[in-house]
Amino acid sequence: MAKLPPSSPTFGQPPLPAEWQAQLTAVAHRYNREYQGEAVELPAEATSLSLYPDWRTGTLATRLASPFWQLAQPQKNQVCLDLGCGVSFLIYPWRDWGAFFYGQEISEVAQAALNQRAPQLNSKLFKGVRLQAAHQLDYAPAQFDWAIATGVSCYYPLAYWEIVITAVKAILKPTGMFVFDVLNPAAPLAEDWAILETYLGAEVQLNPLSDWEALIKRLGGKVMGQQSGEVFQLYKVRF
Repeated sequence: MAKLPPSSPTFGQPPLPAEWQAQLTAVAHRYNREYQGEAVELPAEATSLSLYPDWRTGTLATRLASPFWQLAQPQKNQVCLDLGCGVSFLIYPWRDWGAFFYGQEISEVAQAALNQRAPQLNSKLFKGVRLQAAHQLDYAPAQFDWAIATGVSCYYPLAYWEIVITAVKAILKPTGMFVFDVLNPAAPLAEDWAILETYLGAEVQLNPLSDWEALIKRLGGKVMGQQSGEVFQLYKVRF
C-alpha cells in the first residue's frame, strides 16, 4: 500500500476527514500499480467498455490527457508547480519551454522515478518532486507563475478541492495562473471512464461543470480560458 504523508495539511490546518485521506491512499495505490506495470484483473462489465481496448494497450492515458500547454504554455524562466505531476517532466517538453519545474505527487513510484531520472535531463530546470497531496503546499507566498493540476481533481469532493484552490492562490504571483481540469459528467465517455476507474481502485466524482465554475467564482477566480476534451474540461483561472 502507498506510503502517504501525514494527513495534517501545512499552514496549521486541521487533519483531513478520514474518508478524504482514505481516497488519497486509494488513488496513490491505483497509480503505484500503474507505474509499476502490475496486471489488474477486470470483470466483464469493465472489459466490455468502449475505453477498455485503449486502456489495455496503454494508450488511454495519452488519449484523455488534457493538453494544458495549449491554454497556458510555460515560458522561459517562469516558475511552475505541477500538482499530481506523475512523470510530466519526462514526457512533456519542459526543457524546450525553459521553465523551472516543481512537482508534487502522491504515487511514491512516480515520485521516485522522476526524482531519479529528471535531473539527468536537465538539473537546472528540474527542482524536484515532493511526496505530498495537492492541498499540502508548503512554499513561499507568491512563488509561482503557474500551477498546473491535470487528472487530479476528479477523484475528490468539491470541499477538498476548495482547500486546494485556496492553497494554490496563496503561492501564485499576482499575475499567476492556475490551469486544472475537471471531469465533465456530460462528456460522452465520462460515465464509462468513471466505471473503469472504479474497477481500477479509485472512484471518481461526477460534479456538474456549473458547480466547478461556481466554486471558482466564489473563491475569487476568473476563467481566462477553457478547452473541452473527451472526458475532461480544462480551465485557466486567474485570481
